[in-house]
Amino acid sequence: MRLAALLIAVSAAAPALAQERTPTERQSLLDLSYALGESHALRQACQGADDQYWRQRMVRLTDTEAADEAFDAQLRGRFNTGYAAGQAQHPSCDRETRRAAATVAARGQALARRLASVMRNSAQDRTMITEFAPE
Repeated sequence: MRLAALLIAVSAAAPALAQERTPTERQSLLDLSYALGESHALRQACQGADDQYWRQRMVRLTDTEAADEAFDAQLRGRFNTGYAAGQAQHPSCDRETRRAAATVAARGQALARRLASVMRNSAQDRTMITEFAPE
């Protein structure tokens, strides 16, 4: 019986792929993708069209999440929607563009922290379980 409980606990604490995340976590990933897209547009307005800083972070996010095809398409779609919104609202770099970039960065950072906290808690649970696993 103990082994069954241990296996259930380990499987629940395993690193979550996007398709294994809760609906709230999936929504946070979609919101983060939007923020990354918006940040990409705002940064390009000030740094130039060749700047790929936030796009590269989005690629890392999709690689890390290893989402199923449907959710991966949603993540990319939200990034593109965020990009279009940022580009439409701030086509050139000015004080307002930089202010918007700071606001979006704060929102993205909060989302990323929330998701990282979920993963950290999952990793801690996994560590505690393996520390007490029978040898």
